[in-house]
Amino acid sequence: MGNTNLEVSRLCFGGLIIGPLQGNLSPDQGADVILKAVELGVNFIDTAELYGTYPHIRKAIKKSNKQIIIATKSYAYSKEGAKDSLEKARRELDVDVIDIFLLHEQESRLTLKGHREALEYYISMKEKGVIKAVGVSTHNIEVVDACAEMPEIDVIHPLVNKQGIGIGDGTIDAMLEAVKKAYSAGKGIYSMKPLGGGNLIKSYKESMDFVLNIPYIHSIALGMQSVEEVIMNVCVFENREVPKEIQESLSKRRRHLHIDWWCEGCGKCVQRCKQGALSLVDKKAKVNEDKCVLCSYCASVCPVFAIKVC
Repeated sequence: MGNTNLEVSRLCFGGLIIGPLQGNLSPDQGADVILKAVELGVNFIDTAELYGTYPHIRKAIKKSNKQIIIATKSYAYSKEGAKDSLEKARRELDVDVIDIFLLHEQESRLTLKGHREALEYYISMKEKGVIKAVGVSTHNIEVVDACAEMPEIDVIHPLVNKQGIGIGDGTIDAMLEAVKKAYSAGKGIYSMKPLGGGNLIKSYKESMDFVLNIPYIHSIALGMQSVEEVIMNVCVFENREVPKEIQESLSKRRRHLHIDWWCEGCGKCVQRCKQGALSLVDKKAKVNEDKCVLCSYCASVCPVFAIKVC
């Protein structure tokens, strides 16, 4: 994976959707899905402090005898916050070393500057052997372009899908140019949201072919919340036929953002949504499904837990 010493599977297990922000699987249920992926050759898991999936991953790694590489991320911007986030990850995952630690959802060069103190702390922990690689996750081209020129950044986790759904500052072509630049500079690249948060599920094959044929992405993070989804995605990544019964079962499922009747109309979700997919109508949150990428970050700021992905 770039200039790191990490060898990761082409398919990365996206940990968001098994957790409380989306599928709300129990730690045991989530661990079972992860273990199926590990059994089928996946050795790389992406998560974040926000996702609430450390217990699920901890159970999986304790039950598996295979080496599993974990990437996590935090919104911390200060040294103290970064230390708290790192120690929480180590404690709740019950591991001594974190393979990859990222600054979560960086928006611009200015954001990178504002999180510099946290990044410096992660770098110091890398020097001590507590972290193996440091980097950033982002939906924005500007951040990928900037990080390509930062030697202290080892790994970049950018948003890449065939329509560019969710990219905050440009087109998919521009994003791919930045990703190629970063790859050429030796950065480890693992992309996110190949299905645009579920919006491209109807063109699943074309969407997966698109990302799988990009030569400058080392791994692709894909959310999976059932054994059936794991089997389907592994088959696709290995260029094998997906069993018919699994295709039929999964084709009937469609996720959407659900806002419960007890929404108080506080507007925090509207402010949190970087896609402009939420608005207040009659003092209640309303979603524009054409813009929603089903990231569920809005759910993390809802004070009454009225927002879910179903």
